[in-house]
Amino acid sequence: MATVLCVLYPDPTTGYPPHYARDEIPLIADYADGQSLPRPRGPLGFRPGELIGCVSGELGLRHVLEKAGHKLIVTSDKEGPGSEFERWLPEADVVISQPFWPAYLTAERIARAPRLKLAVTAGIGSDHVDLAAAAAAGITVAEVTGSNCVSVAEHVVMMVLALVRNYLPSHAISVTGGWNIADCVARSYDLEGMHFGTIGAGRIGLAVLRRLKPFDVPLHYTQRHRLAAETEAELGLTFHPDVSSLVRAVDIVNLQLPLYPATEGLFNDAMFSTMKRGAYLINTARGRLVERDAVVRALESGHIAGYAGDVWFPQPAPVNHPWRTMPFNGMTPHIAGTSLSAQARYAAGTLEILQDFFDGTPIPDDYLIVDGGRLAGTGAKSYGLT
Repeated sequence: MATVLCVLYPDPTTGYPPHYARDEIPLIADYADGQSLPRPRGPLGFRPGELIGCVSGELGLRHVLEKAGHKLIVTSDKEGPGSEFERWLPEADVVISQPFWPAYLTAERIARAPRLKLAVTAGIGSDHVDLAAAAAAGITVAEVTGSNCVSVAEHVVMMVLALVRNYLPSHAISVTGGWNIADCVARSYDLEGMHFGTIGAGRIGLAVLRRLKPFDVPLHYTQRHRLAAETEAELGLTFHPDVSSLVRAVDIVNLQLPLYPATEGLFNDAMFSTMKRGAYLINTARGRLVERDAVVRALESGHIAGYAGDVWFPQPAPVNHPWRTMPFNGMTPHIAGTSLSAQARYAAGTLEILQDFFDGTPIPDDYLIVDGGRLAGTGAKSYGLT
């Protein structure tokens, strides 16, 4: 029997389960890049479209795991020495966490988890795990690669339009009874003709570029591995050899790269100073890619026209976090990748990873981040240990 410690975000404040707006969700056959959808064995413990990413939803895992003789602990209490997470960590064989409500598996916590053999991200992104410490301890780290890439890409497009068209302040005026058209449009522009650039053109970054192509915007990108020539030609992409070249050339910058030590604080005062005056920054990747106070200064000075982000540090962000109140922001809690549609996929993928682990079957390379004491699979392509 294994102990599975699962950390999920809290239930709705109005109670669980919620009243659903739709009776079902549209189903897709496979991911756009050809990767197969999760293929867990046997019936799922949930109905697609249910809220399963929260504590009471339990990712639909309880019946499946308990039937197999395993123990499942689910909590949202993850911070501090008295937390439920700390209490159960020494007993855990498996830890499941979310990028939206991360249980930070630091080197210190890993040292207090002698039985831990598998750390799973229910979603995409494993930077809340100290990958070097996990590798040294022989812990396998896996995530449900592909499960919510399009979900996040759609969120990026929404944020781009919301900032450029000044949607959020205009909506607030309508809600409060106003009709201040001049105030609404004083910061509203057409997206058409603006240059858009993404730093990172992996699954999510490329999905964003594909969705913005019909808007008639010149598209730019930079990343370590250049895309195929036919993809560049299809989308009319301009490749930049480095970040500095890209940010000088575009009106909208999209961050879509992983967080590791070399990318932390990438957007600091110096980087902001190289952006066009009036440019916009979108960040659905990781909060620590941007220096917290540098973006506040860039907005308050008027050097950049807006910042929309779905990611913070720490998460959840404290009530007094300056990104909540800085001017011209389009911040959301970390929700882009946890739509009800995405939850069905990342819950199924989590179950698939667990089944492979317990059966001694190799976990698919697409899901692997660390295995056998080193970066592996997707992790070897996307992360660094230094």
